[in-house]
Amino acid sequence: MWRGDAASRALGMSLDEVGPGSATVSMPVRPDMVNGWDLCHGGLIASLADSAFAVACNSRGAVTVASGFSVEFLEPGRLGDVLVAEAREVSLRGRSGVYDVTVRAGGRVIAEFRGRSRSLDRRIEPPA
Repeated sequence: MWRGDAASRALGMSLDEVGPGSATVSMPVRPDMVNGWDLCHGGLIASLADSAFAVACNSRGAVTVASGFSVEFLEPGRLGDVLVAEAREVSLRGRSGVYDVTVRAGGRVIAEFRGRSRSLDRRIEPPA
């Protein structure tokens, strides 16, 4: 899944770690990612968290998609920051899951994200 994720790649994200129900994805804040207040655009912070969530909820080998998410912005990301999103599985019942993602820059918590997932009830096919 990550190999074909052109959107995450275009934003300069890197997959740093993945395990059962967890993932860590990072992204440097570039000049083209700041808004009119010279802060990282909130949509890009949400995109980073969503990418970590996607990897975590697909890490068990079932094709899984988002059914929704919410995000709380706590501090701004700034030009030059390296944002790190750590996703962890909170609950997995049948085809539904809940995942929390914390986005940090250094020691600062930038955002808290909660994602809801739904498995499509089929296995991820290995790349050809």
